Amino acid sequence: MSSRQGLAGSPVRLVSDRDPVSARFGDQLIAVLPRLRRFARGLSGSVSDADDLVQAACERALARHHQFQEGTRFDSWMFRIVQTIWIDHVRSRDVRKEDGDIAEDRLGSDEPVRRIEARLALDEIRRALDRLPPDQRAALLLVTVEGLSYKEAAEVVQVPVGTIMSRLARARVALQLQLEAGHGGHRSRKDAAAQ
Repeated sequence: MSSRQGLAGSPVRLVSDRDPVSARFGDQLIAVLPRLRRFARGLSGSVSDADDLVQAACERALARHHQFQEGTRFDSWMFRIVQTIWIDHVRSRDVRKEDGDIAEDRLGSDEPVRRIEARLALDEIRRALDRLPPDQRAALLLVTVEGLSYKEAAEVVQVPVGTIMSRLARARVALQLQLEAGHGGHRSRKDAAAQ
C-alpha cells in the first residue's frame, strides 16, 4: 500500500480536499521534499541536520502557506525558506561558539573497491564544499545541483543576478583548486580558471 493511500484507498493529503489551493500546496510540498533534502544536505553537511532543516522548513511553510503567491515558483520559495533557516542556525551556532565539525562516516570493509573509491571521492568533494564560504556554497548548490537558473537562484538568496554569477565562478575555482590540492595537483589558479 502506498504511503499516500488511506485504509479505504483514498489518497491522504496534508490539507483538506475542500480547498483546492491548499490541496495543491500540499502536493507541491510533497513533490519538492527530495530536492529540499538534497539542498539541505549540501548546506549542512549532515544527513540528520538536513532532515531537521527540512522539517523546520516544512513547518514554517505550512504555518505561512498564505504567504505563498500563486503563479510563482514553489520550489524557489521553499529553497529560500531552507536557506533562511540555515543562516539563522549558523548565526546562532557562531554566537554560541559551537563546534560545527561533522564526524566522518565509516566505510564497510566488505564493499567493492570502486564503491569505496567513489565514496572517498564524494567525501572529498563534500569536505571541499564545506570549506567554501556559505554564500558560494549556496550559489553552487542551487545552480549546479538543483538546476535553478541564475535569476531563480538570485531570487532564492535575495541578491542580484551578477552576484550569483560571481559567487558561482569563485566557488567553482575554489572547489577545483581544493580538489586538485587533495590529489597533489600543482596547477596554478590561472590554469584552473581557464578550464
